[in-house]
Amino acid sequence: MKKILLLCLGYFSLYARVVSGSVPLASQDMAPKNGGDLLVSSELVQNILHYQERGELFTYLQSHWFSLLFAVIVVGVILVFALHYLIIGAKVFNENCPCVLVYPKFQRVVHWTAALSFVLLIPTGLIMVFGKYFGGGEFVRISRYIHSIGMVIFVIIFIPLFYIWIREMMLSFRDDKKWLYMAGGYLKKKHIKVPAGKFNFGQKMWFWMAILGGFVMIVTGLAMYFQNFDIALLRKLNLDQIDLLRIAAIAHNFVGMAVLALFITHLYMSLFAIKGSLSSMISGYKSVHELKYLHNSYYKKLLTKGFISEDYEEDK
Repeated sequence: MKKILLLCLGYFSLYARVVSGSVPLASQDMAPKNGGDLLVSSELVQNILHYQERGELFTYLQSHWFSLLFAVIVVGVILVFALHYLIIGAKVFNENCPCVLVYPKFQRVVHWTAALSFVLLIPTGLIMVFGKYFGGGEFVRISRYIHSIGMVIFVIIFIPLFYIWIREMMLSFRDDKKWLYMAGGYLKKKHIKVPAGKFNFGQKMWFWMAILGGFVMIVTGLAMYFQNFDIALLRKLNLDQIDLLRIAAIAHNFVGMAVLALFITHLYMSLFAIKGSLSSMISGYKSVHELKYLHNSYYKKLLTKGFISEDYEEDK
């Protein structure tokens, strides 16, 4: 019945364009009654007749904009970074100089577990967005199941992810403002000393998007997955369940676009922008040479505490 309801919403969108909403879809006595299903009640037809309040916006976005915006983000962000790589190229640092343990083992485990969840969530999410181009059917259905598995993994790792990095991901007005002004040093081929702590502003942006955006995605995703629920607060706000589902779907898509853009950015920075960056999250070590230029505030802190020295050769 839930699928029938969503199908009715889609047909009503087309039908409303013809009749301009002047012809009622059905009368109240046509609503099926089944006390065991909260989505099927005497208010079912009334929910559909509330379509113009939020349903029209949802149907319009779902039919015309979501897939287009996701496509623009995927193609646009990849093109921007492809140009960056061709024009500026990757930053190369001396890996033979002393290295510092930056990411302890537990942090690496949490990172790669979160990474696994995103690797499952984002491609399968895109498959569902562009489901009609894949012909729908079993392939899209299996992607939905994998998407749910990815969500479970992210829910499990969410609190450890927040706990281990919250302090180091707090914004620093002095360093982060300068980092933004210098674009992190990524727009210059030569090495320049960039004021940044253990994590730069770009990494902090990705962290907070993963945490705040991830929380929104969890809540809205659960709402769309379970669908059949009863929340007293909804009635107080004069909202029906179908209203919440529409709002959840809209929020899930828009937040998903932001997560997707920063995920691609994070991938580019990890795999291409800095040579050897991926290995640092595997081993946990970064070269002093890289820290000196890309995380200069953190480098100075280590230098002051005597954990490192400047007695090394920068040139390879």
